[in-house]
Order: sequence, then C-alpha cells, then structure tokens
Amino acid sequence: MGMYKYIKQTLQKEYATRSPEYRARLTAWGKQPAVIRVEKPTNLARARELGYRARQGLFVVRARIGRGSRKRKKPDLGRKAGKSGQFFTPGKSLQWIAEERSNKHYPNCEVLGSYWVGATGQDKYFEVILYDRMHGSNKELPQQVGRVFRGLTAAGKKRRAV
Repeated sequence: MGMYKYIKQTLQKEYATRSPEYRARLTAWGKQPAVIRVEKPTNLARARELGYRARQGLFVVRARIGRGSRKRKKPDLGRKAGKSGQFFTPGKSLQWIAEERSNKHYPNCEVLGSYWVGATGQDKYFEVILYDRMHGSNKELPQQVGRVFRGLTAAGKKRRAV
C-alpha cells in the first residue's frame, strides 16, 4: 500500500471513531473565521487527486458552511400566498456554496476543486483548492473566469446533472 492509501485510511478511521484529535480539530475550526487560508491540506491524498501541488500560485482555503435550509429574505411589498414559507432549499449543494464563498474572498483566483473535511451538528467544513490564473506556474490549469459561479467545477456539474 502506498502512502496516500494510509492517509485515507487514517482520516476515515478518525471520522468513524470521532477520535479526540478529530474533535479538537473541529472545535478549533469553529473558533476561526468562516473562510480562512490554510498552510497545507488536511487530506493530502484527496487534494492531490483534485490537482493540488505544493507550488506558488496554488493554495487551500477552509470554508465553514451552516447546515440546514436557508432563510428566505422578507418581501419588500406584498407576497403571493404560495410564497409564504420562511425557509427554502437552494438549488445548490453546500459544497458548491463553499466554493462560491471562497472565490468571493479571493476574487483574483479560480476554484480548482474542493472536498469535505469534517462536520459538526451545525456546520460542514470543506477545503477548496484555489489558484491564481495570472501566475506563471498555473498556465496549464483552466483559464476560465468565474468557473464556480457558472457551475463549471465538479460540485457544480454534479448539481446541474452535466
């Protein structure tokens, strides 16, 4: 077995047993900002599957997304009787929302991919791989602008059934 297989097994075991290290990690993440740049990926095996390499212009951001439905904005004037619900389910996965929020924090970058890293009762955590499209070392990566907002990442394509 290779190194990445052991990394995957370790992370799966931590999550399945809810090890003290996993719980401490989630507690620490809950006290940090909702979108924060991290030095290195938590799940290196998954990050490398999605195209992460330790080089300039490529970095990882952890995003915290609240679980559950989204609250609907109140209408300015009147509303139709059929639109009386207070909460609604957006037509996006939480992973896609995490990618969008991460991209809004780093507008000069594009999303390469993302993966799940943890969950509590209230939140889900995703790590999003971003790259600076103007950096010289990233010329072989997709040079599309606003990929995540048009559903061109893996999470967006899955939700759009493409």
